[in-house]
Amino acid sequence: MTQAAMSPGMAALVLFGSFFFLIALRVPVAFALGLACLPPLLFELRLSPMVLFNETFKSYNSFILLAVPFFLLTANLMNIGGITDRLVHLSRTMVGNWPGSLAQINVLLSVFFAGISGSSTADAASQSKIFIEAQTKEGYDLSFSIAITAVSAVLAVIIPPSILMIVWGGVLSVSIGALYLAGILPGILIAAAQMATVHVYAKIYNYPVYPRATLREFFCSAAQSVPALMTPFIIVGGILLGWFTATESACVAVIYAAVLSIFVYREMGLKQLYHALAETGRLSAVALFCVGITEVGFVLAAVFLVVGCFLDAIPAIIIVGTTLEPLARSVNMHPVQFAIIGIVSLAFGLVTPPYGLCLMISCAVARVRLRYALKDTMIMLLPMLLVLAAIITWPEIPLVLPRLISPEFLR
Repeated sequence: MTQAAMSPGMAALVLFGSFFFLIALRVPVAFALGLACLPPLLFELRLSPMVLFNETFKSYNSFILLAVPFFLLTANLMNIGGITDRLVHLSRTMVGNWPGSLAQINVLLSVFFAGISGSSTADAASQSKIFIEAQTKEGYDLSFSIAITAVSAVLAVIIPPSILMIVWGGVLSVSIGALYLAGILPGILIAAAQMATVHVYAKIYNYPVYPRATLREFFCSAAQSVPALMTPFIIVGGILLGWFTATESACVAVIYAAVLSIFVYREMGLKQLYHALAETGRLSAVALFCVGITEVGFVLAAVFLVVGCFLDAIPAIIIVGTTLEPLARSVNMHPVQFAIIGIVSLAFGLVTPPYGLCLMISCAVARVRLRYALKDTMIMLLPMLLVLAAIITWPEIPLVLPRLISPEFLR
């Protein structure tokens, strides 16, 4: 019988050693994940490098992961087709008279956008172009403008539909419908924490306030935005009612966004459609390449928070989520609560260095170095950490809606 050339401990040492060595050489994380698998496959006599290609193909050959590019395409169609502009106007009529008006609009738009796109990077890219320069022109500090734009973008992976929830459900076999319902209340609480932070900043630095919108302005804006606001109800409601799967709901969202952009709002032509498809292909390649390759609650959150600083959320789910799932199960933590803890914790990693993709995008749009907005970003994360602690301490926060609306998803 053929003997193993490497012990499990040695294989792990080679695997993780290769990964961190490649990271030190500044090899992109997605490539480092794949290349680090090669040395154990070469040294282990019973395996072959072809295993890597076979497993990569199996990872891509997943119906549920088709939802990722479709949700990204939905977000791009929204931006190009005038949907985002109408949601900005609606947000202004709702919170424009609050202290720090434009920043409050920034956060509320992220809530609306999260209910449609599921992508924090798409949110960060689009809202950075809309808000950062506009806020600085109105007297907001540039560091604050960058920080609130990047931090509010993380709502897109917490409020359904969320690409991370789709990946988590596919990798760890958790009901995506349950995850969608479980993310609503934590997402709203985090958005409220961000708005409260903006309020405090606005009072300290005397940021401008818009006049209160009239009821007529609100209802007119709401009427124009109703078709766009129907998107999350179609996506989430269709899944809960059993009309279609998560992937099918993403396809429906694309068709719906295209119909709105072309026939209702009439702001998208062939040229704009080409740009939306090209941008979707680029962002999908980044995301899917990564896929190819109690006291316990606080420990789990801490691990995800640390890992999220260094890895994109999707490979972190695959590597860390599957590793920690038995620990969560051993303390009778519900899989849905564990998923929300993991996803919210990883969302923080989108704005914390050295990875911090959303913060990087916002800083790139503003043409400043990442460290320029780091202080304000860390301040804004503090109230959000309190919400994460509440999710860990009180499991009912993520579980109450699934239990009330669709308890069968929790079985």
